[in-house]
Amino acid sequence: QLQASGGGLVQTGGSLKLSCAASGRTFSGYSMAWFRQAPRKEREFVAAIRWSGGHTYYSDSVRGRFAISRDNTKNTLYLQMNSLKPEDTAVYYCAAGRPILSTVRESSAYNYWGQGTLVTVSS
Repeated sequence: QLQASGGGLVQTGGSLKLSCAASGRTFSGYSMAWFRQAPRKEREFVAAIRWSGGHTYYSDSVRGRFAISRDNTKNTLYLQMNSLKPEDTAVYYCAAGRPILSTVRESSAYNYWGQGTLVTVSS
């Protein structure tokens, strides 16, 4: 139901834009988020956005470099990633859920997950 795409290989300092398309159902009223998992590390929160798009949340490691957005008319979530660093290398997952403010950064607050797209940043 969630299909992530847009990953690839990019050099340090480069940019990528990830997309996450919802199919089979709409996620009206749902918040959506991006998480990532690097090799031998736990999955971590990257960014989240409320249904209206009026509130966004970022991890400290990506704030100022990444921008999350959504187009509800297209049922699509985006993540614009700029100034990429080797430590951004990971599989990126999109997710949908109804977290409260205190859980917006927790993976357990999201019920629907995409399959992941690999981002590799070379040094």
